[in-house]
Amino acid sequence: MRMRKKKWVDAFLESEDHYLIRNREELQFKKTNILEIGMGMGDFITQSAKANPDTQFFGFEKVDQCVAHAIKKAADLELDNLRIIMDDASNLEDYFDHQIDKIYLFFSDPWPKKRQAKRRLTYRAFIERYEKILKSDGELIFKSDNRQLFEFTLKEFSHFDFYLEDVSLDLPLAEDSPISAYEMRFRKLGQPIYFAHYKRSKHEFGKQL
Repeated sequence: MRMRKKKWVDAFLESEDHYLIRNREELQFKKTNILEIGMGMGDFITQSAKANPDTQFFGFEKVDQCVAHAIKKAADLELDNLRIIMDDASNLEDYFDHQIDKIYLFFSDPWPKKRQAKRRLTYRAFIERYEKILKSDGELIFKSDNRQLFEFTLKEFSHFDFYLEDVSLDLPLAEDSPISAYEMRFRKLGQPIYFAHYKRSKHEFGKQL
C-alpha cells in the first residue's frame, strides 16, 4: 500500500544526525548485531532494542516516511542501540560484511505476480546477499501473512547452505514478544502467520552440523 507522503519528512530526515546512517563508516558494532530488513514504521525493532540494550540493532528501510516515523519512535524511547539505514535491500553489501548475527524478514511485500519474483526479499539473489552479511553461525527469521510467499521462500532457501531450524503454518503469539501494529492487525483478523527460522550451515567452514 502506497503511503501519502507528509510534508515534514524531507526536512526531518535531512536534519537527522543521530539515528540515520548514511555510509558504512558510520556503523558501529557490538558482540551481537541484529538487522531487520523492511522494518516499516519500526514498531518491532524499537521494542526489541528497548528490551535488549546490550545488542546492536539496525533497521533497513527504503521508504522515507517509514524511516522518519521509526526514528521518532527510537528518539521517544531514547534508544542508543539502534541505527537506521534508508536504502534498498539490493545494497546491503555496501554496509555489512559478515557482521550480522540475525536477520529479521517480517511481512515483506509478496510481489504476487510471477514476473515480480526477483523483487521478493527471499528471491535467491537476496539470499546470496544474506550469506555475505551474516556471520558463519548467523540466523534468519521469516514471517509472512502470505502463503504464496511462504512457499516460495521455502523453495528458494532449499538451494542454499541454510538449514530449517523451525517452521510453522500458524505461529502462536509468544507472551511479551515484540510485535508490530501490522502483525497485530492480521492476528485480530484470524490470519495465519507463516514462520520459518533458518540457520547457516557450517559445511563450507569445515564443520558439518
